[in-house]
Amino acid sequence: MEAEASPPLGSPPCCLWFRRPGIYEDEKGRTWVTVALRISPSHRAWGRGSPGSTHEISITVYMWQMPVHPQTPRFPSHLLVFGLPLKWELCPGRRYQATDSRLWEIVDHGQINSTEQLILKRLPSGSR
Repeated sequence: MEAEASPPLGSPPCCLWFRRPGIYEDEKGRTWVTVALRISPSHRAWGRGSPGSTHEISITVYMWQMPVHPQTPRFPSHLLVFGLPLKWELCPGRRYQATDSRLWEIVDHGQINSTEQLILKRLPSGSR
């Protein structure tokens, strides 16, 4: 049996503001939950790097749009958003600019079942 096609999505959020660890809110008041954070190289690999190494850490964040209730337990401390900004603002070219002026590429904006998903990857310093 084939899966039903998801309804087409509109544009990604114009802005995402930090509300608490792992939780962002968009301009429509919808909450976005950080469900996964991928960091490369891994924390263990940092220790093996040579001093003065110029390798930049790659961060990819997976967010789902879902309601969050005040009584919802906080997320694990490892999601205390290493490297995530206090605000993302949508720019031309499928990118967000963070409060620290770093650019984040929209890797995916789609749906998983009925949940809207946004995947962002931090671009290397100096990317324009």
